[in-house]
Amino acid sequence: METTVIDTIQRGSAISFPMLGNLTIDPPASFELFGKTIYFYGVFIALGFILGILYISHNSRRYGLDSDTIYDIIIWIIPFSIIGARLYFVLFRLDDFITRPLDIIKIWEGGLAIYGGVIAGVLVTILFCKKRRIPIAAMLDALICGLLIGQIIGRWGNFMNREAFGAPTDIFCRMGLIAKDGTTIYVHPTFLYESLWNLVLFVFIGIFVRKGKRKYDGQVALIYFFWYGIGRTWIEGLRTDSLYIGSTGIRVSQVLSAALAVASLVIMIIMAKRSPAPEKLFVNRQAQSDKPAEDNPSGSAEAAAEETNNTKEEK
Repeated sequence: METTVIDTIQRGSAISFPMLGNLTIDPPASFELFGKTIYFYGVFIALGFILGILYISHNSRRYGLDSDTIYDIIIWIIPFSIIGARLYFVLFRLDDFITRPLDIIKIWEGGLAIYGGVIAGVLVTILFCKKRRIPIAAMLDALICGLLIGQIIGRWGNFMNREAFGAPTDIFCRMGLIAKDGTTIYVHPTFLYESLWNLVLFVFIGIFVRKGKRKYDGQVALIYFFWYGIGRTWIEGLRTDSLYIGSTGIRVSQVLSAALAVASLVIMIIMAKRSPAPEKLFVNRQAQSDKPAEDNPSGSAEAAAEETNNTKEEK
């Protein structure tokens, strides 16, 4: 019953924040530009993409990659991630789209599932790295903070659309949705929870990498999946617009998040017991191969490899 009321008032509702002295705002979901309707949902997602790409490019050397390689992979990741995010959403809401298939392309109205985008992005990364002969784990580490920036900013597109919020609550940080008739329902601002949760992780990873704490390729990606998995498992349980597995009542993103968190934790424990050597990081191997000839008896990494092969043949 409560969910039905929320669904009725969410679009076009004014928003209030009791924690901020009942501050009330009514931000528009779109604006007109040169006769075209521009949705803030898309604006925030685009802004997240742009800032994420700039950050990844600027920090690519920390992972042994160059900015050109980053831009090359991003060209492939962006379109396929958007398609993946939309298909994931549509597949778990087929009943909503089967009678109006043209609505599938209306991503500006909302309806992008982050896990669909991440899955598509990882698949593209695997194929790209195999073709370029780049360690997949190193590339994933480089891309994670860009993904986090996109999530942190993109969630505010949900705010502009009055979506991705939680169930009714009287918690101190609740958000009020005010209908045209003045009815107000206070809900969990789950979009805000996730944005802040990811911001904490973004700051941590930034410090972690800059201080040289990364011990092996893939460590940053594992930290992300563990932290995000924990947060999303909790936050998904508060939301009213979850995607479910059929008619089971099981939230698909909650199950996936919990599985990712557990799997990542297990792998991190295993890797910690193995005590990986930092010199095996791709960035360190790249630095070693880039040393001048006087520091490398063979002149280069390629020459060293050739010399090793020749020795094996002689044996």
